[in-house]
Amino acid sequence: MRIALLQMNGGIEPAANAATLTQAIADAKAGSAAMLFTPEVSGLVDRDRGRAAANIQAERDDPVLAAVRGAAAAHRLWVHLGSLLVRRDDGKLANRGFVIDDTGAIRVRYDKLHLFDVDLPSGESWRESATYTAGEGAVVVDTPAGPLGVSICYDLRFPDLYRALSDASATILSVPAAFTRPTGVAHWHVLLRARAIEAACFVVAAAQTGVHEDGRATYGHSLVVDPWGEVLLDMGEAPGVGFADLNVALQNDVRARIPALRHRRPIPRVERL
Repeated sequence: MRIALLQMNGGIEPAANAATLTQAIADAKAGSAAMLFTPEVSGLVDRDRGRAAANIQAERDDPVLAAVRGAAAAHRLWVHLGSLLVRRDDGKLANRGFVIDDTGAIRVRYDKLHLFDVDLPSGESWRESATYTAGEGAVVVDTPAGPLGVSICYDLRFPDLYRALSDASATILSVPAAFTRPTGVAHWHVLLRARAIEAACFVVAAAQTGVHEDGRATYGHSLVVDPWGEVLLDMGEAPGVGFADLNVALQNDVRARIPALRHRRPIPRVERL
């Protein structure tokens, strides 16, 4: 099964980002992919809250979502739109991912569970919870590439989420991201490989890359990792579309050799002595 990943340097103009996404859908289809995966915040990368607010829409009004749905239908391609910043029905904001089928229908929505509230040694400070509301559930959806468990960026640091997704029969885990450079250099590869090994799943992580219009810098290195922990694709730092072939037979072999999923047990009560 061939999949495609978009690595992008998203900016502050949704229309420009939409053009990048729709071109990537065409390129993925031309490359014989069954599904395209895009990064976190594919529609808008903007740390200026005041400026960004004017470009954050309700789902029904979001021009980037409409463009991607239209292109998915036109090219008959499934798309995991890693995430968009959207205004919820209650007026609050969410960082929301979408799985869109080859008719342009939305099969699944997922609001980011874990919000990035950190102070980094580099001096960067992030408070996603000051702007966005966390989601309340996880989801697995059937796709042409297999049962897909969805997550977003900082979720990567919480292995219980991926245990729950693989317990729910996910064979692929998607981790769209806009990882900072300091945390990317230190942890990106090792965390993605660990999640793949623990769950005996393919891990697909489409990422933002480079220095963005709003001044932030992201790590890039969109990855595909197989269930044995081998990196099948590392896109480095350049924007573009990459491809990887997922071997389901390999996954079955890994799960047979090390049947860790079958050996999982409820965690007993821990005594603090």
